[in-house]
Amino acid sequence: MSAIPPGNVVTWDRTDPRAARCVIRSGGYTGYTAAIAAGYVQANICILPRDWSADFLLYCQRNSKPCPLIARSDVGDPRLPTLAEDLDIRTDIPRYHIFCDGEFTEEVSDISSHWRDDLVTFALGCSFSFEEAMLEAGLRLKFLERNSVAGVYVTNIDTVPAGPFRGPLLVTMRAFKPADAIRAIQITSRFPNVHGAPVHIGDPASIGVDLSRRYQNVGDGEVAAGEIPVFWACGLTPQLAVKSAKPPFCITHAPSSMLITDLRNASLAVL
Repeated sequence: MSAIPPGNVVTWDRTDPRAARCVIRSGGYTGYTAAIAAGYVQANICILPRDWSADFLLYCQRNSKPCPLIARSDVGDPRLPTLAEDLDIRTDIPRYHIFCDGEFTEEVSDISSHWRDDLVTFALGCSFSFEEAMLEAGLRLKFLERNSVAGVYVTNIDTVPAGPFRGPLLVTMRAFKPADAIRAIQITSRFPNVHGAPVHIGDPASIGVDLSRRYQNVGDGEVAAGEIPVFWACGLTPQLAVKSAKPPFCITHAPSSMLITDLRNASLAVL
């Protein structure tokens, strides 16, 4: 397996999604995308052969909280024009994970050499969108101050199967003082296309979570004194469903290295 260091740094306008994709496309950035292009939707990605795409679509429809579908490509087309006119899924994500028969085999920064005419891309909503709304409301997300992301965990909650796709729900955790937790619930309830309201509040053990054991060691799991852990469905859930289904070939984004789109986060909110 190859590995790419998570975070080379170059200079560009980090408020501009098109500029971000250009730098990523050139190999100039391979890190987390949480602090890039604030205000714009970022997406989880799952790319599958056409023969597996119908079952995966059904899996997304049955599990809309962890898998909120915001775009799907035509077969063999690397573009997603509803997300950005210049977007090329083969080059515009900082880091990709390659799976063969359900097993992770490689991390790369460009999938052009892996692209096939039978592949279908699914773009799923990401919690980075509602984090912007939290910040605008004055809620503190301490992990962002540490250049990290919310901790990711595997739960004991099963998703609804579809064909060969099945597996446990993954969640992200953010800790708040009680009053702020209430506000966070109110805010995220307005974003059903990016995971929506939490799936659990409070005792992690009741959903099978040990806060010291993060999925792939992703994110920050600190819960300070007087804070409550709050858990949201996570867009990495399909990765475990892929491992269970064992398609002969699949490509996903690497955790927290997302597809940056030209959609505004506000466009996904409901009143």
